[in-house]
Amino acid sequence: MPQPLHPASPIHVVQLTDAHLFADPAGTLLGLTTRDSLGHVIGQVRREQPRIDLLLCTGDLSQDASVASYQAFREMTSVFGAPMRWLPGNHDEARVMAEVAPELVQAVTDIGAWRIVMLDSAVVGATFGLLADDQLAMLDEALATAGERHCLLCCHHQPVDIGCAWIAPIGLRNADELLLRLRSYPQVKALLWGHIHQEWDEVRDGIRFLATPSTCIQFAPHSEDFKVSEEQPGYRWLRLHADGRLETGVERVLDFEVKLDFDSPGY
Repeated sequence: MPQPLHPASPIHVVQLTDAHLFADPAGTLLGLTTRDSLGHVIGQVRREQPRIDLLLCTGDLSQDASVASYQAFREMTSVFGAPMRWLPGNHDEARVMAEVAPELVQAVTDIGAWRIVMLDSAVVGATFGLLADDQLAMLDEALATAGERHCLLCCHHQPVDIGCAWIAPIGLRNADELLLRLRSYPQVKALLWGHIHQEWDEVRDGIRFLATPSTCIQFAPHSEDFKVSEEQPGYRWLRLHADGRLETGVERVLDFEVKLDFDSPGY
């Protein structure tokens, strides 16, 4: 578990998402070697974030849900020496993730003045997301027992419309149910996710809604049909303050050249 922090010290958090690793180290998406791009992102995080109190990994860590891919992700991110939390995406297999790293799939983590809640929105065999009854019950309990802690919620699928028509049907199907219940919990400060392979940052009803670029290929914003961009991969950093304030930003690996091969196996 993360160690107690000084009450006045902000919590330094890094989010990595949508790595899409394969069992094969040379595995690619649209010609981009996903382990190579993740490695470049990790290198940039190490240069820019000398302190990490918690690493949040928000789904699609693997493309093929293989033991080897999760082992590779764990080994590559172990260089941070920081506590980690994983949750599954639509390409993941929760059972295999738990087999490889059972201590990393905890749903609730208390650190400093904050409670982090990892929600499993993955549906077996489906691309869209759904929070099952057990996940909603876990969330209710986690929020009801948070006391004076501020809360950051994490999931894989987007709970809001991001202006990409093709992505809308593969988002969180019961997002309205989630957002409605959050109105009863003012301690919820932010909701963080992956899946959309692009940056998103807005405030609704006092809650910060955040999404983060993939560590591999990126989806083009505001696209009607499936479309990728040649933006660089990236990560998100967050500073969680004891008074409930949240600072955050996205950094991209600007020295990494993205060359996509549209004739190769795609997403």
